[in-house]
Amino acid sequence: MVRDTIADIITSIRNADMARKRVVRVAYTNITETFAKILLREGFLENMREHRESTQSFLVSTLRYRRYRESRKVLNLKRISRPGLRIYSNYQKIPIILGGMGVVILSTSQGIMTDQEARLKRIGGEILCYIW
Repeated sequence: MVRDTIADIITSIRNADMARKRVVRVAYTNITETFAKILLREGFLENMREHRESTQSFLVSTLRYRRYRESRKVLNLKRISRPGLRIYSNYQKIPIILGGMGVVILSTSQGIMTDQEARLKRIGGEILCYIW
C-alpha cells in the first residue's frame, strides 16, 4: 500500500482551515518537514514544531490567523502530481498562479522548492501542488 504524504499534509491543512482550526498535526517525515518549512517561509503557517509521543513523531503547525474571513475557504491547496499520474515541467514552463500571487511547490533534483527558486536555479521537476 502506498502512502501519499504530500496529499496527507495538504488535506490536513485544508480541512483545518475549513473547520477554522488553528493547529494541524501530521506525521513527521523529512518531506512533511520540508513542505511545512516552505509554507512557513511563504506565510501560510505561523509556526511549526516537532512533537514526540512514545515511538511516533508529529509535526504540529499553527495556521496563519486571518482576522476578517468573508468566505469559508480562504486557503486553497491543490494537489497536481499524484502517484498515479506524475506531472513534470522544465523551469521555463512552470505555471504562474494568480499572476505570481500563488505558489507552486516542486520536487526537483536539488530538493523541494517553490517555483521562484526553481526558476532562479534554472531547474525543473515534478509539480507537487499549487497554493493560493
